[in-house]
Amino acid sequence: MSAPDGTAPAFRVARSTRMHRYVLVVSVGVIVVLASVPMWAEVSVTRTLVTFFTLLALAQMWNLLGGYAGLISVGQQAYIGLGAYGMWLLGDVLGVHPFISVFAAGLLAVLIALPVAPLIFRLRGGYFAIGTWVVAEVVRLIVSNIPATGGGSGKTIISAARLPIDTRITGTYLLALFVAVGSVLLVYFMLRSRIGLALTAIRDNDLAAQSSGVNVFRSKLYVYLIAAFGCGVVGAVVAMNLLRIQPNAAFSINWTAYALFIVVIGGFGTIEGPIIGAVIYFTLLQSLSQYGTLYMLLLGIVAVIMATVAPKGIWGFVEKRWNIHLFPVSRRLVLKTEPPDDDVKPAKAKDSAVAETA
Repeated sequence: MSAPDGTAPAFRVARSTRMHRYVLVVSVGVIVVLASVPMWAEVSVTRTLVTFFTLLALAQMWNLLGGYAGLISVGQQAYIGLGAYGMWLLGDVLGVHPFISVFAAGLLAVLIALPVAPLIFRLRGGYFAIGTWVVAEVVRLIVSNIPATGGGSGKTIISAARLPIDTRITGTYLLALFVAVGSVLLVYFMLRSRIGLALTAIRDNDLAAQSSGVNVFRSKLYVYLIAAFGCGVVGAVVAMNLLRIQPNAAFSINWTAYALFIVVIGGFGTIEGPIIGAVIYFTLLQSLSQYGTLYMLLLGIVAVIMATVAPKGIWGFVEKRWNIHLFPVSRRLVLKTEPPDDDVKPAKAKDSAVAETA
């Protein structure tokens, strides 16, 4: 659409709208309330919320791999277990403070992921998924057969257990909250950067992305290492919360199954999806876990129904139906004649003043 004098209309690049600013204010308020929970809630509530935060962070890391980079992994439990045992190694053996050990354990997971990534990147599709699971099983078997790590019986995190109970519970809660919020912000800022555009191109077609100048290997390696760090930190937080680690639990494939369920339910390839999926899964966990094996059956039924009715998850359906985006990660071209604070509408064939770009 051209101006009356025949010249091209002036435009500006916009990301956020008035709705996004409202979402920001509400989000900050929710985080402040959650940060104050240890001051007024029971210990059982804080420990339960730690579980929710770790599940949310795990789902965001898996979605970063599968939803954006197209790396469908079923072996992220390898880095969760490595983070848990790294917590023990750094805190009990090397004498590092437990709170510092949480993040240092994530770096240890990255050190293991660095040589593993080039090997499994040679695989494609289902072979890649199986390869990640094989790596996780190999790591579990190695850790289980090392006498220093306690073998199959595992270890108690003595360095964390020696902390004053109030300090440990409050500190673990705040660490878990920080990891959950940090995982969301990390994905958000990544998607707003050049690496986010590269990941989207790789997910759609890695050969086309490479022909367009995207360094596919470097982008995938970057994301794989970030996901390994995030999963390692999650494992360390879980270990500090439980004060006990065992190889069969730390390296259980259930961790990846939880992340898969959360992402499938909430929305594949979105930031909002894992948040919604984590809330739904956590609610089902608290409501139905007493039913034992029936609980897992019910989760499977819910996952099958959602995959059939809404293949892109709850948020994928909402996003497609009403064009709502809570996190402004896409760029939009807006005519400067429009009020700057008006919500951006999707482009129409004849008279729209807005055009979306990737």
